[in-house]
Amino acid sequence: MLSRLLSLVYKEFVVLLRDPRSRFFVIAPPIIQLIVFSNAATFDLIEAPLAIFDESRTELSRALAASFDASEAFEIVAWIHDDQQVRQLLDSKTCLAVVRIPQRFAADLARHQPTPVQVLLDARNSNTALLALSYTQQIVDRFNRQLAGRDIRRSTGPRIEVVSRAWFNPNLLSRWFFVPGIVALVTLVTSLIVTALSVAREREQLTLERVLVTPYQPIELLIGKTIPGVLIGLTSASIVIFVALIVFRIPLRGSLPALYLGLTTFLLSCVGIGLFVSSLARSQQQGLMGAFIFFVPAVILSGFATPVHNMPAFFQYVAYIDPLYYCLRVVRAVFLQGATVGDVAAELAAMTALGLGALSLAALFFRRATG
Repeated sequence: MLSRLLSLVYKEFVVLLRDPRSRFFVIAPPIIQLIVFSNAATFDLIEAPLAIFDESRTELSRALAASFDASEAFEIVAWIHDDQQVRQLLDSKTCLAVVRIPQRFAADLARHQPTPVQVLLDARNSNTALLALSYTQQIVDRFNRQLAGRDIRRSTGPRIEVVSRAWFNPNLLSRWFFVPGIVALVTLVTSLIVTALSVAREREQLTLERVLVTPYQPIELLIGKTIPGVLIGLTSASIVIFVALIVFRIPLRGSLPALYLGLTTFLLSCVGIGLFVSSLARSQQQGLMGAFIFFVPAVILSGFATPVHNMPAFFQYVAYIDPLYYCLRVVRAVFLQGATVGDVAAELAAMTALGLGALSLAALFFRRATG
């Protein structure tokens, strides 16, 4: 019995490793996921974009700003001169935080009075905002100790107090960040699986040849397989949106047309990638594995859980061709920021371009698979 069992195991390994596609699916996914996870999935805050609003413009205020600039956690990308710039920088995600140093900063310190320094945070990603606030407090505490070392009369107690204000998510609730992201994630999963299995399933069940002898042209077959994926994806997204609003009480501050336009353009890419995978797969198992190979790196690089600006430069550029990256920006902007179609026009254009490219690639390989 043991001999027969070993022979069967040997046969399975031979069959598995003899097929080039099977060898690829066994070897490639772990390597790809290891590279992506080890480099892109990080909760560390490294060179997060920071703006300084120095209303004091004194030697002490410049020294405090220099403390932020010297930290590895932040990179000063802008010096602000009015309140309007604060809103523009936070709305456009140019900055993660703005440090506002009041006009009487140096004068209050000279009188040994507690001096508030305001930190304005982009809290659309509540985890990153909390981490940035923690780093900010550490830098200010270190600056307080340096000041205390210069003045023996004020060797105890803080001189500078951090007063924080979180924009878009005032209570820093993590579900306000994650639940809108799940809308995009569920849309990706459902549409990708449905389309990744479509051609592979018919090829495995030997029904593809029957479809090919019908009067339908390849482009008509492609469109016929695209529309169900888009409709199923929109239905799944609508269910999640309803649950987010009713059960989790997530605010929907923006416009529904912007939200659904973003989801529709996103689905063009999802369906295109799914059909591309399905055209290459010889079985449903290979179709699922191909979808999984795309899904995991796409989620990690999208900024769903970890901010993209924390990733190495190479992976940040790769994220720009990830349609989920743009969809998350649209969904979260509509839910939390109150965005309209005009506010997310750049993301919509990027997803449209990626969707047309993915569908063109799918059409090319679909013709080969049906040719």
